[in-house]
Amino acid sequence: MDYLSTLGMLAGVLLLSVASPGPNFVIVTSTAAISRRAGIATGIGLAAASGTWALIAIAGLGLLLSHVTWIQAALRFAGAGYLIWLGIKMIITAHRPLRDQDKTITSDWSAAKKGYLVSMTNPKAVAFYGSVFALLIPTHAPIWLGVAAVGLAVSISCGWYCVMALVASHPAFRLTLVRRKAVLDSTAGVVLVVLGSRLLVTR
Repeated sequence: MDYLSTLGMLAGVLLLSVASPGPNFVIVTSTAAISRRAGIATGIGLAAASGTWALIAIAGLGLLLSHVTWIQAALRFAGAGYLIWLGIKMIITAHRPLRDQDKTITSDWSAAKKGYLVSMTNPKAVAFYGSVFALLIPTHAPIWLGVAAVGLAVSISCGWYCVMALVASHPAFRLTLVRRKAVLDSTAGVVLVVLGSRLLVTR
């Protein structure tokens, strides 16, 4: 079997996945607009979650978790609740001056943890990693292929989200944020609430 082709296909699928707009994109860009370091830390947290999901899938648990109803339901409610909470928090603080909101980001660790939790409580990640890895990674594949697959998941996620953080933290973007902060934060908050609400009603 041509394992390099397998990794190439996996890389393409992973890149398409991280590039699609969703909660991860909203979290990393909104955080980076306030603090570049916090935005990059959030991207690293998201990458760590990608690595965790990939490890779960390689271990063969991803497909199992995606077929256990109560685990799916628990993840869905946890993810929905967390997204809605983050969204409401953004809406509430939307009218605060940017310098005051800077204080709410206490450390790079808290930003990374926020990114990690957003991704780990996303039930769609279970189905995605479980199905994609089951489809592309053979059951009796060599250990190095599994290690490479996890490395791809981490590096692609980290690269994409850290680039997004750098773009969102650009002075031009930050100037726009200062001028339109209330609108942008409120919009991002509403998006997170809507995404969380959709998780609650999706079965």
